[in-house]
This record gives sequence, structure tokens and C-alpha cells, in this order.
Amino acid sequence: MTPAAFDSRRFQGVRWAIYAVLILAYMSVFFHRMAPAVVSAELMAAFHTTGAALGSLAAMYYYVYTAMQIPAGVLADTVGTRTVAMLGNLVAGIGSIVFGLAETLEMALLGRFLVGLGVSVIFVGLMKSNTVWFRERIYGLISGVTLLLGNIGSVLAAGPLAWLLGHVSWRSAFIGIGVFSLLLAVLSLLIVRNRPEDVGFPSLRAMEGKHAHAAREKHWLHDMRVVWTSWRVWPGFWFNFGMAGSLFAFAGLWGIPLLRDVHGLSRDEAAQYTTLTLLAMALGTLLLGWISDRLGRRKPVMALSALLYLLVCAALLWLPWGPGLGGMALFALLGLCGSGFVLSYACAKEVCAPALSGMAISVVNTGLFLGAAIMQPLFGWVLDQGWNGAMRDGLRLYSGADYHTALWLMLGFAVVALVAVARLTETRGRNITVT
Repeated sequence: MTPAAFDSRRFQGVRWAIYAVLILAYMSVFFHRMAPAVVSAELMAAFHTTGAALGSLAAMYYYVYTAMQIPAGVLADTVGTRTVAMLGNLVAGIGSIVFGLAETLEMALLGRFLVGLGVSVIFVGLMKSNTVWFRERIYGLISGVTLLLGNIGSVLAAGPLAWLLGHVSWRSAFIGIGVFSLLLAVLSLLIVRNRPEDVGFPSLRAMEGKHAHAAREKHWLHDMRVVWTSWRVWPGFWFNFGMAGSLFAFAGLWGIPLLRDVHGLSRDEAAQYTTLTLLAMALGTLLLGWISDRLGRRKPVMALSALLYLLVCAALLWLPWGPGLGGMALFALLGLCGSGFVLSYACAKEVCAPALSGMAISVVNTGLFLGAAIMQPLFGWVLDQGWNGAMRDGLRLYSGADYHTALWLMLGFAVVALVAVARLTETRGRNITVT
């Protein structure tokens, strides 16, 4: 075995070990994001909430996540992924345990705040890590793989969590995931490294016989201003705001109550529909990332995704669908067509200098979570406006007309995404700032 072969094998081992730790942390991010939909009834009963209050409790995650996206990008580009992942998992673990132990709505809000604060830095750190550990020409594919694996956390927060709640309390489930996050904090410290050079390897570009990308030379405030004032970055922000924001808000909270209240499904039955949404989204991110890399195009794939997503939202609003194959098909198509948001991250890092990729990714990611943070409580507020006072087992019962009115929000957000895609810059799968 030659030294070069040995070094190559060791490089692969180190790279995938780092990726494994970060992807496990990212799966927990998705779990926390989607779990409130499954435990919505328990949360309303435990804390005696209205629809708007439940939306605010679930959206607390999104509020802090949104506010932290720009700092997350700065941290990823300055202190590095290792520190970001360690601290993020530590704070999220503590927050999940607080949430599981909460006896009041205020303590539950604090727990969700800490969870959102902790997990808010994981994705940007992971995507930053991918830029230095994987070749540029497969970044769309590796982004798709990342979203696919991360979405397994969403799937675990749907059907499997609903099954688990038949055996343990919702409090025990959140305490358990909190302990898991604390373990990931330790693994991040021991295994994760910021770049190949930190463990004695040359950079990827050096391995390919290319000159290294220019390093950051100015203060991060200057670099952040460069990213924020780039007109090429912001269409991705609005694309994510409209498409991914509404998709995550619906699948992460209001999809299950809709199926329960309007169609009479049990929680376990309703969770199967949102599980289909999340599985389709996971597979779609992988498929569209691969297609985009093969075509060498970003914009046409994202445009088709936005158009189809708009049509599915219109179908949810106007078609006479119900439980069964028709409803399942609509929920699956919602996730599949909405998966085009995965390419927004590739676009973001390809329109800014490579050294600023973390900040660029964080800007477009902010759109996703701002959209969800606005949609979740707004959807609940619309439901509350039409509520006729009906109750069942201590929970507010909303009518089909109430949900029909609220679903107009989904359609409006989808229009925002379709308009934004027209302003995207086509990068042809490469960084347009590098000659």
C-alpha cells in the first residue's frame, strides 16, 4: 500500500466520520422542527392553549432560529464548524430537557427557545463543512444527500414518534432526545474538524492541483455587509420564505390537526400523511440535487419545483380530496414538489466568494425559517377567527371552512416563491466569483 493510497483512505475515513456526527445532529434539528405536529393535542391539553398560542409555542423554535441564521453564518466562517456543532448540540440538549420537564407554558417556551438557539447553528455549520470536505462539482448532490438524511429526523418525528407516544409520555421522548444531543456535543468536540488542513491533509483544491480559494482578509462585519448587499443572494431568501417556509409550517404543525378535525383521522393515521410529505421531500432533495448537477443548471429545476408546488397548494385548497389514496398523493406531492429549496443553498454559495459561503447560506436559510415563523401562528390565528366554540376532549375543534380559509396562506406563500425564482442568477453549478 503506497503512502498516497493510505492517505487517501485515511482522508475518506476522517471526512465521513465528521459528516456522520454532523448529520446525526442535523437529524435532531428536523426532529425538533416537526415533532410539535404529533404532540399538538398533548401540548394543548397540558398548557391549555388556543390555536394561536400553540402556533406561537411551536414557532418559538423558528423565531430564534431565524434570528440566529446570520450569526450562525458568521460563526461558521470565523470560529468554524467544530465549535459551532459542539455548542449548538449542548444548548439544544439542555433546551429539550427543559421542554420535557416544563409544567407551565412559560417554561415550555423557554425550552423551545433554547432548542431553537442550539439547533440554529447546526445546518449552516454542516453546509460550510461540506464546502471544504467535498468537491464543488458534486455540491448539489451532497446537499441533496444531506437534506435526505436530515429529513429522516422529520420522519422519526411523525409516524415513529406517534407510535412511541403509545408507550412513553411526550415528556420522556423530549428528555431522551435532549440526552442524545448532549452526547453529540461530546462527539463534535472529539471528531469534527473545520478543514482538511487541521488534520494534516492538503485542501481539496490542492488535491486537484488547483490554487486555493482566497481566505478571508477583512473583518467579518465587512464580509457580512458584502453578502447582505449582494442582489444575487436575496432571491434565494424569498424562494425559501415562500416555498420551504410554508411547507415546514404545514407539515410541522397544522397538517395533522387538519386531518384530525376535518376528516376524523386519529393522530397515528394523520401522522402517516405528514410522514409521506416528509419522505417525499427527503427523496426529492436528493433527486433534484442530482438532476441539477447533471444538467449543470440550478434555475430551471427550481422554477419547475416552484410552479408544481403552487399547483399542489391550489389542489389542497380547491380539489374535493379526502382520506385515502387521493389525500396521500396530495401530501406526497406537496413534499416532492417543495423539495426544490435544496438548490437555494448551492446557488447562495456559488454567487459569493468561497470564504463567505457560510454567511451566504445563512441568508437564504433565514428566509425558510422566517416564513415558517410567520406562517405557523398566522395559520392558527386564522383558525381562531372562525372558531365557533366547539370543543372535543378539551381541545378546540376547527371546521373545514376554517382550514379552507387558512390554506389560502399556503397558496399566497407559494406565489412568493414563484415570483422569486424569476430573479435567481443561473450559476451553472460553479462559483461565478472565481475565474
